[in-house]
Amino acid sequence: MAFSLDGKLVVAISSRALFNFEEENQVFEASDDSAYMQLQLERLNSPALPGVAYPLVKKLLSFNNGSQQNVEVVILSRNDPVSGLRVFRSAKSNNLLIERGVFTRGRPPYHYLKSLQANLFLSANENDVRATLEAGFPAAMVFPKSKQIAESHPNEIRIAFDGDAVLFSDEAEQIFQSKGLDAFVAHESNKAAIPLPPGPFKPLLEALHRLQNAVDAGHPMKIRTALVTARSAPAHERAIRTLMAWGVTVDEAMFLGGLPKKDFLKEFEPDFFFDDQVGHCELASDVAPTGQVLSGISNQIKK
Repeated sequence: MAFSLDGKLVVAISSRALFNFEEENQVFEASDDSAYMQLQLERLNSPALPGVAYPLVKKLLSFNNGSQQNVEVVILSRNDPVSGLRVFRSAKSNNLLIERGVFTRGRPPYHYLKSLQANLFLSANENDVRATLEAGFPAAMVFPKSKQIAESHPNEIRIAFDGDAVLFSDEAEQIFQSKGLDAFVAHESNKAAIPLPPGPFKPLLEALHRLQNAVDAGHPMKIRTALVTARSAPAHERAIRTLMAWGVTVDEAMFLGGLPKKDFLKEFEPDFFFDDQVGHCELASDVAPTGQVLSGISNQIKK
C-alpha cells in the first residue's frame, strides 16, 4: 500500500535548521561544495549536535505511535546526497524517526513542497525562505544561535506567533507604516468586525489545531499556542474576531502595545517563535528558538 501524507502535519526542514552545521557551513562559504562534501563524509560517523529546530522536531514526532502517525518530518535541503548520509545517521543516532529526505545540491528545494503537502518549511537560507513564502507555503528563516529551552515543558509544544504579516496579512501594518499609529488604530477600530485577510502562517495554525483535535484525550503531548503582538486595545478586537471567524483558537494572547516581546516570551517559553520583524527576532532569539517570516512590507527587498 502506498504511503500517504494526507491528514498529517508535514514539516520540511533543512539540515542546518535541524542540526548544528555552522562549522561545516563556514567551510562551504569559504571554499566550495566539494570541500563541504568531503568534510561531511569525514564526519559521517560523528553525529551532529542538535540545531535550533531539533527540540521542536523531537516533540512533534512524539505525536506518532505504532497505530497513529500524525506528523511527518522531511529533510528538504540544498545539501548533496552524500552529505545527506550524515543527516540521516545523525537523526538515527538521536532516535529521530525521519525516513524521507530531498537533497538538491544547490538547487532551490522549495519546488518539492507541493508534493510534500508541507505545512511548514524551516531553513537558514534567506532566499529559500523567500521563495517558499512566494509559492504560498509557511516558511521561516531560523536563527541558528537561538537559545533552546524545550526541556522546560517536555510534554507540551509551545509555539508563539506574531500577528500582522505572520498569522494575518500585512494590510494593517501597511497603514501603520504609511500613515502612523493613529491611522492604524482608526482603521482597525472601523473594521473590527471584518476579518483580516490570512497571512502566510494561517495554514500552520490550522494544522496545529487539527493535530491537537486528532490525538486521543489521554495523549501525553499537548500543544499550546500564543499570539504575541504589538497591537493593543482597541486594535486587539479585529485580531480576536479574525481567529474566531477562522474557527481556530490560541491559548494565550498578548497585546503588548509596544512593550518588548522578549520579556513575555521568556515567561511563555516557546519551542518556537515566529515574527516578521528582524529586530524582534534578534531579541527573541536570546530567550527562545526563533524564525523570521520574510513576508510583508517590512521584508520587501529594496531596489
